[in-house]
Amino acid sequence: MAPTPPIVALKGAQIVLGATTLFQEVDVAIGRGDKVALVGRNGSGKSTLLKALAGVVDLDKGERYIQPGARIGYLHQEPDFSGHATVADFVRAGQVEDAPYRVEAVLDELSLPGDRAAGTLSGGEARRAAIAQALVSDPDVLLMDEPTNHLDLPTIEYLEKALQAFRGGLLLISHDRTFLNNLARKTMWLDRGTMRETERPFAEYEAWRDEVFAAEDLAFSKLDRKIAVEMKWLREGISARRTRNMGRVRALQGLRKERSDRNRQGQVKLAVAEAENSGRLVIEATNIAKSFAGPEGPRVIARDFSTRILRGDRVGLIGPNGAGKTTILKMLMGELAPDSGTIRLGTNLETVVFDQRRAQLDPNQTIRQVLLPFGGDSVVVGGTPRHVASYMRDFLFDPGMLEQPTRALSGGERNRLLLAKLFAQPSNLMVLDEPTNDLDMDTLDLLEEVLSDYPGTLLLVSHDRDFLDRLVTSTIAVEGDGVVAEYAGGYSDYLIQRPARAAPAGVAPKATDAPRATEAPKAKRKLGYKEQRELDQLPALMDKLGEQVKKLEAKLADATLYARDPAAFQKATSDLDKTHQDLATAEERWLELEALKEELESGA
Repeated sequence: MAPTPPIVALKGAQIVLGATTLFQEVDVAIGRGDKVALVGRNGSGKSTLLKALAGVVDLDKGERYIQPGARIGYLHQEPDFSGHATVADFVRAGQVEDAPYRVEAVLDELSLPGDRAAGTLSGGEARRAAIAQALVSDPDVLLMDEPTNHLDLPTIEYLEKALQAFRGGLLLISHDRTFLNNLARKTMWLDRGTMRETERPFAEYEAWRDEVFAAEDLAFSKLDRKIAVEMKWLREGISARRTRNMGRVRALQGLRKERSDRNRQGQVKLAVAEAENSGRLVIEATNIAKSFAGPEGPRVIARDFSTRILRGDRVGLIGPNGAGKTTILKMLMGELAPDSGTIRLGTNLETVVFDQRRAQLDPNQTIRQVLLPFGGDSVVVGGTPRHVASYMRDFLFDPGMLEQPTRALSGGERNRLLLAKLFAQPSNLMVLDEPTNDLDMDTLDLLEEVLSDYPGTLLLVSHDRDFLDRLVTSTIAVEGDGVVAEYAGGYSDYLIQRPARAAPAGVAPKATDAPRATEAPKAKRKLGYKEQRELDQLPALMDKLGEQVKKLEAKLADATLYARDPAAFQKATSDLDKTHQDLATAEERWLELEALKEELESGA
């Protein structure tokens, strides 16, 4: 099939900011029907590239092409409402021709009041208004920069469906893996100033990226040991974090099962007694209810909700904006009393809170002052001193940024800095309110790794479905109208377990959610002989590969190896890469077979 002619394109594009070349010799072409994910580290130039395609910024070198008469829709990260009195005026400004019914329909779909003053919108409302303006513009190509930031799950799911039906060209920057998995059929990767491209969908991005890194390993193997070590940290450090540690995966599955068993089997009194003696109890809510008076009657947040959160639990809170997640969170933290029922907090709780507005950061302080408020050069983490430069690298900061003021950082960098500040504080209860906004995928992987290793208890408010699935042991769904319920597992588990008549948190019920006629029970099938045998053999294989990884890493840790025997160094490097890949393949197959076994045994 002949390629689709581009509607908008860049050829040989280069943009320089100060002394930094963001990218050079970059070619990008978007045609009708293309649905493309643009990925890359924070600061790599993705947003600038989108602005160049939209014609908002000029190229320092290269050419921009656009088909005559073509319309380009561009979703800014921070929309400008100046000159627009109301939300409807702002949305209407995106139209080429006046069609009031389209504006009204989109405003209704996104639950936006058209007569509201445009300058009074919250972050989530401003994002919805910008999306509404982009959708009514009827563009030939739609460029969207982090469209899911500050959106709740119902709005994200509405946007997904709208973009799936969109027939023009689509280029997306997003940290939301599920969003990109559901939309992007092609992937562009802006990496260290150059553009890589594949026809593979975003769902295969990580496999493709690892293939690129493996090829680079061979090219870099001839460099000296010091450069090899630095390049390994730069290129593979984040990649290694993405390869899920099998022990961590098993631990999460075990925690979810324990959480499910605890809720289902009612081991309440035993857990309470044990918690009081050992400090295991963190939060216990019993039959709590809360409502607020409103102009149209009481607004009910919760009716008769109970939960028990023990040390080590990682609990996600989901629901539409305005449903009452923050109110539930404040009650669980003891900051707000319920109207009825009881809240019981464990003893000796040391709490840190991540505020999505990042109010804890002083814009006039440097990174050094934020991390070292009392001076010195070391950050004490878990009782162990760490040099601030080393600690900064853990959070993907160049040590040369130590004296940079906070106000000069990007949104993602400020999020990382706040996380670094909080993680250095002693705590056994961590409350994170939308920590994933403005973070790129590398940083999300880092955050997931740190939180997975956190020994305390976690309360997490998030609209990132993939992040919830990878991390939490249970999910509290705040559905609205007083309906609050807890489910074992992450967001995908919640979708499976929720009552048949209930739509996902905040989503209107659909015809497909109606009860179905009773069907005859189906006979349960088990794994076939070959599948079961493979499943039984995989743990031993993974253990063996894990030991090989340790031996090869120990061999490469010898700083004199390359100088003594370059061939042996190259072979060990190649063997380590292959063993990592074999281990990742075995882990993925084990997870696949375990999931299939569980599905078959449950009769799903």
